[in-house]
Amino acid sequence: MQVQKSKPGPNEILAVAARLFAERGYSNVSIRDVCKEAGTSAPMIYYYFKDKKALFRAAVSEKLSLQQFISRLRETSGTSDVKTAVSSFARIYLSAFPEAAFDPGLYMRETAKLDNKSAEVVSRQLDEVQEIATSLVERGMRTGAFRKVDAGDAADCLIGLLNHVVFQKIHFSKSLDIEKKGEVITSFFLSAMRP
Repeated sequence: MQVQKSKPGPNEILAVAARLFAERGYSNVSIRDVCKEAGTSAPMIYYYFKDKKALFRAAVSEKLSLQQFISRLRETSGTSDVKTAVSSFARIYLSAFPEAAFDPGLYMRETAKLDNKSAEVVSRQLDEVQEIATSLVERGMRTGAFRKVDAGDAADCLIGLLNHVVFQKIHFSKSLDIEKKGEVITSFFLSAMRP
């Protein structure tokens, strides 16, 4: 008796498309490629997603979500002691940063043209991360734990240090001791913010 394989639904098709777009970019992936990898037909893709652009947008919006990461950062920033909150923020930032959101293929459309919609989504979400860091600095200044500075600039410095580590890992495949890097960055930042 032969077991009949079930046809993939929209979620399975989307997962395959997201992987292919991330690996190859928009212009280097065809509907035929997605069909072959997902084990489906073009009419099924068109039924669920209308066309290749709609499939790309759906795949990108799925992969580019930083909401879970942002939620974890918000949770840690609520810690009563602001220094502990900064340490937790750095630890979560380095250990849970959603690397898949920065696969270059998710931003590229025809040729090397940047997909502005993808960039806007990530930009808005990174602004939320910036707001969390800024509120941490403001709270530290209010409680006297931090010296008076421009809170946005101080948050930029903290995030810049963290991004340096994250992007070394993502773009240059560097093997890093994330825990140690987080401790060094936290210590450096807290020293710089000492009143």
